[in-house]
Formats: sequence, structure tokens, C-alpha cells
Amino acid sequence: MKTYFFILLTSLYLFVSGGGEVRAESEAPDAAFNFTPRLQLAYFEIQKLRLEAGRSLIAQERSQHPANGVLLYLDNYADMYYLLISEDKAAFNRLLPQEEARLAALSRLPGSSPFQRLLMAEVRLHWAFAKLKFGSEVSACWDIIKAYRLLDENSKKFPTFVPTYKSLGLLHVLIGSVPENYAWVTRILGLKGNVREGLKELQLVQQKDELFRQESQLIDILLHAFTLQLSPAQLQTLRQLPTRHPDNLLLHFFGASVLMKEGRSEDALAILKKAPTGGDYTDFPFLHYMRGEILLQKGQYREAFALYSRFQREFRGANFVKDSYFKQFLCRWLAEDEKGAEEMLARVKKVGATIVESDQYAMKFAERYAAGTISDQQKVLLRARYATDGGYLKEALEGLETYRESTFRAVGDRAEFNYRKGRILQKMGQEEQAVPYFNRCVELTRNTNLYFGASSALQLGYIYREKRQKEQAIASFRLAMTYKKHEYKNSIDNKARAALTELGV
Repeated sequence: MKTYFFILLTSLYLFVSGGGEVRAESEAPDAAFNFTPRLQLAYFEIQKLRLEAGRSLIAQERSQHPANGVLLYLDNYADMYYLLISEDKAAFNRLLPQEEARLAALSRLPGSSPFQRLLMAEVRLHWAFAKLKFGSEVSACWDIIKAYRLLDENSKKFPTFVPTYKSLGLLHVLIGSVPENYAWVTRILGLKGNVREGLKELQLVQQKDELFRQESQLIDILLHAFTLQLSPAQLQTLRQLPTRHPDNLLLHFFGASVLMKEGRSEDALAILKKAPTGGDYTDFPFLHYMRGEILLQKGQYREAFALYSRFQREFRGANFVKDSYFKQFLCRWLAEDEKGAEEMLARVKKVGATIVESDQYAMKFAERYAAGTISDQQKVLLRARYATDGGYLKEALEGLETYRESTFRAVGDRAEFNYRKGRILQKMGQEEQAVPYFNRCVELTRNTNLYFGASSALQLGYIYREKRQKEQAIASFRLAMTYKKHEYKNSIDNKARAALTELGV
């Protein structure tokens, strides 16, 4: 369950940012939980990733009103962003005792205020995200469970207190879209979720609460981007955010990340080039990795290699490190530098972790390459894959133009050729032409653990759903979840389960 929650929760809360003005009428009416003007400014500075400026404002407020519970929340907020971005293990170990200290301090504040349980839940969720990044999965899951119970209790005690539904709505969607093989865990723990209910709760916050409106809107967008599907209106909102807030580094990261996921890497690159820099902002090496990804997709291998190297020099964490060396292997291999490529691939087994799916794939590829099961024909498919991922569809299609299924010797390569061709056509809006390729991939991958078979079934489900062919869509989503032990099982199963929930299954 750790990978599922890591991908969804960490990506969601790392990317979430406010940005609107906090109105006085949204503040807690008692002095125990008061978003003063200075704390509002600290809140926004933290969200811009100007962490030291935010901490300085918090310190000024603490010198005058040390008993304000919002101070504890903002202390935790700043620590979360630092840990998620830096992955500084020493800082994690040093700061970890603060979780219980802050929770204890919040518990001593008036329980008659709905902010008490809300902020305690937020502290627990912040630490859950950090713990998942640093491999403390069991403790992180307990924090999620306790946060859910605090929010659920708050909704019963104070049903009209709208801020509760920001994080409760998030959890309802995530729990409601848990893959079937994990659903028994949520049932045993008493965690109840429903995608539609959670989305309605997020909409309620956007409509009724000034303070958390922007944050709820962004959670909504992220849930659609990483679990459901983005609407054109949400995509337009996403594009506008960095322009509206040019000094907000987090929003540039957020916008670029989702645009990359949506296959719009050229737009993402433009946002990254405009991202604010300077000593006021916390170091963010992952932005170099992101730019490297885009240049790899564009086939600019030398420039991409250099950006991955910069990421490796500056990053303190363990996630995406294996993947960065794998991508450097590709930069050499696809440029026909076999010796240089193998030197990079040898590093994959020696560095980093295998928490995120990208690192898992890198490790598996390295093992397969060492075993001699990766042929040179994979170069054609890999070029098509990355060009397609970036939205460079014309180049991707041209790269496959002279190839047919029969060109490829291995059954897995034949199946992947069909998947790549189908995916390009689907992204070009030619769904009818894509269907036979996806079907052929499914046929070739039955009783295997090849992820592109599962992904083909998932895409068929989306196509049939758009055509209102409900039974075929349901069958395809269910088929996607039958593939076992592939590199992207958690994310594909999660998307399929969320789609089935939306279909009322």
C-alpha cells in the first residue's frame, strides 16, 4: 500500500498551494486559533517556497502571541515542504520528534473550537507524507488513519464547519479509489471513501470557504490529474496559475508537473524557464530532473544528460536517483554510445531507493539488460515512448512509420509496438484507429505481467466510456486490474478502480 499512498498523497500535498487573500471572516473567532495578518503572510511565503521568510514571520508572531495554535500548524507546514523537497534524511530524523510535541500542544488547546481537530489532522497528514518519502510506511499509515478519524469526528461535531471537508474530501476520494487488492485494509480499519462524495466536499469548500478555497481547487485538479481525468476547464486554470503568481515557485512546479503528465512538455518547459530563482527560495534540485526529462523526450540527449548530472549533484534524497541514472543510460544508448551507456546503467543498482515506480522500472530494466533480454529493437520503442510522453506526437509517429509488428522478434516488443502506436493515435484524437492496436496488445500480453497490456486495457476503458459503451468500459477497466506484478500496477489499478467507481460499479 505504501507506493499507492506515496504517489497520490505526496504528489498531491507537495503540489498544493494557496494564493488568494485570506479574509477576516474565515478566521477562527477565538484567540487560540487566529490567522493574524502576519501569519497569513507567513502562510503565503511558505507556499511560495520562501521558507525562511515564512519562518521569520512565524517567529515574530510567536514573540507576541505564543499560545496561538496556528503557529504550530505553520511550523509543521514549513517543515513538510522542506522535507518533501529536499529529502534530507538528517533533517527528517531531527524534526521527527516535533510531530508528537505539536500534537500534544494542540490537544491542550480548546476542543470546543473545530480548528483543534482540523489542525491536528493536518499535522498528522503532513508527517504521513514525509514518512512515506523516508520509508516509514507503517507509521505513515497510522497517521493517515488517525487524521481521517479526527476529520470524521470533526464533521460530526461541527457539520457546518466547512474547512474540515478540504482534507476529508481528499481522503474520501483516495480511499474510494483504492485498488481492489487493498480495499479490505480500508474496510478493516473503518475507513470509508467515495469518489463522488469526496469531490462534492471539495466543491463545497471552494464555494463556501474563503481561506481554503484555492487549496481545495488545487486538490481537486490534482485528484483529476493523478487519479481521474482533467477537464479542459481545469487544464486552463492550471495553465494560468504560474502567470497569475509569477513569484510562486511551487505553482510553477505544480503547473509544469501536471502539464508533463498530460503530455504537454513544451508548455511545461516554458513554465520551468520562467520559474522564480534566487536565495529567497528553498533549493529545488528536482526542477533540473524535470527539465532533463523534457529534453530526453525531445531527443536532446547531451543537454538532458547534463541536467540529470546536476540533479544528482545537488539532490540529497533517494527517490528518482536510480531513474536519473537510467535516463542517462538512455541518453548514451539512444545516441549509439554503448560503452558510455553501460557505465550509467551499472550505477542504477548501487544508488537510491525503489519506492517510486520510476525507480522500480529503472531497476527492472537494468536487471533485464544484464540478463541479455533487452534487444536493440527496444531503441525504436523507447524513442517513441518518450516522444509520446512529452506530446511530441508527430515525431513519435514518424519514428514508427517504417515499422510493423512483424519487424520485432520478441513477443513483448511486438505487444509494445502495438501499444505505442495505439497511444500515439489516441493522443492525436484518432480513438477509432487506436482501438485495434490496443486490442492487439491485450491479446499478445494475456497471462503476462507486461504493463503495456494493462495500460492498453485501461485506455480501451477510457475510449469506451467516452463512447458511452458502459459494459465494454467496465470489462476493460476490470481487465486492466488483472495484470499482476508489473511496474505500474498501483497507479494503473488505482485509475481503473476510480473509473469504475465513477461508473457506479
